Amino acid sequence: MANKSSDVIAAFTKGLRVIEAFDAGHPRLSVAETATRTGLDRATARRCLLTLAAEGYAAHDGKYFTLTPRVLRLGMAALATLPLAQIVQPWLDQLSERVGQSASVAIRDDTEIVYLARAAQKRVMSIGLMPGSRLPAHCTSLGRVLLAALPEPQARALVERSDLAPRTALSLTDPEEIMARVAQARRDGFAIIDQEVEIGLRSIAVPLIDARGRVVAALNIGMAATHASAAMLAETYLPEMRRVQSGLERVLA
Repeated sequence: MANKSSDVIAAFTKGLRVIEAFDAGHPRLSVAETATRTGLDRATARRCLLTLAAEGYAAHDGKYFTLTPRVLRLGMAALATLPLAQIVQPWLDQLSERVGQSASVAIRDDTEIVYLARAAQKRVMSIGLMPGSRLPAHCTSLGRVLLAALPEPQARALVERSDLAPRTALSLTDPEEIMARVAQARRDGFAIIDQEVEIGLRSIAVPLIDARGRVVAALNIGMAATHASAAMLAETYLPEMRRVQSGLERVLA
């Protein structure tokens, strides 16, 4: 049953919008910047920010606000309720040990992917990834596999309203080129990314399918670009990834 408008707490909704205004590209926000990013008026943005600060979810230096580690309780509590993260972690740990590379599982949230679980070997990205981290779906191997699981019109709509600003000189920014790679991932059953997210990083991803044949998440392995050519990733890593994919299909309900 749909929520009645009278049951929705408008102030709470605005507060959530303010929390979501902070991201990796905007870790510090002034009142004016928060208002711009949320579409709220400055007075409302200010009250929301001061409330977050009063409750310990934000810090304030007199001009700029930053989220505190306390806010992680919100995201980690949600992730902890997802049995998928608990199920896949042992499989990730074993896969990472076998191949000597980092392995991750993520789900899609609109135009982004959200990491649910991760087993890291050595850091190959300048940004640290952990459960709850987000990246654009269109330029990641995990994201392209998850987009490939959608009907083509739905995947195209998501790509076309994504921020396609290039992250590296190798990033694809043309929606048609991106959709061609999504279509290739749909045909092949896996996706490979070669330094589109960050120079020096390659990755390969496969979908995770439950017992009913639904794609519920994606699994990837990431490695430094010095290890092998992008074309060799499938030959090198796909057999082990297929083992995990097949094993999880039997246990995912």
